Amino acid sequence: MFPHEQNERSNVLFDKHTIETPEQLRLDFAVAGIGSRFLALAIDSLIQIGVVVLIFIILAAFNSVFAFAIRGQSSVWLLAATSVLFFLLFFGYFAIFEILWNGQTPGKRLIGIRVVKDSGRPLTAAESIGRNLLRILDQLPGFYAIGMAVALLNSRNKRLGDLIAGSMVVRESSLAAIKPVWQTTRTETGPRLGGNALSIEDLALVDAFLNRRNELAPDVRSRMAAQILNQLRPKLPFNADTGLPTESVLESLAWERRSAGGN
Repeated sequence: MFPHEQNERSNVLFDKHTIETPEQLRLDFAVAGIGSRFLALAIDSLIQIGVVVLIFIILAAFNSVFAFAIRGQSSVWLLAATSVLFFLLFFGYFAIFEILWNGQTPGKRLIGIRVVKDSGRPLTAAESIGRNLLRILDQLPGFYAIGMAVALLNSRNKRLGDLIAGSMVVRESSLAAIKPVWQTTRTETGPRLGGNALSIEDLALVDAFLNRRNELAPDVRSRMAAQILNQLRPKLPFNADTGLPTESVLESLAWERRSAGGN
């Protein structure tokens, strides 16, 4: 299949969400379909059910202790503790994984989809928690009926939680489609610099500079490279004193972020 045919086919199969960055770059995201989201949810649900079964096996193993504990006033505390545990399992599961895994749960990671803001940025912890609390409404009256109905009525397949949080679910392949215009040889020597910690908009900013650096005056080029690296520095785990030229650091960060596939 020729490249242009593959691109045309992708356009037919997936809706796209386009973002115009401040650097005049267009970022196209392939919106995850309802089928992909449902399959990811099914995988996550199986994991949750497995944990529930494990909990009941543990309780059964300590049946005598459990039977004694539920007598009298202790039964109220046990019921409350069980309710909190199951709430955290069925709703906290999604929020915790999406916070720790940058918008992914085990199911989403296996299917190759991710939650991001409409701007392409990762969700904050508060936004992820709010988005997933809305699952209480989305799943009513059962099997996520409201969530699926709302998703079918908008072009970005958003459920209620996405509409409130300003988020959407995209395919991981979206990042691979953001190709650099600049070309350079990637050196594998030396430590990794932590480029996977950058957002897609950070990657767009670095690419915008690298694509246009040859058009800039030397002093402007040097100053802009330093400003961009300083802007990214709080997100990076490495010591800024790497001994590499600033532009080489930016090139390595761009390669690492793209090769990470959004992780």
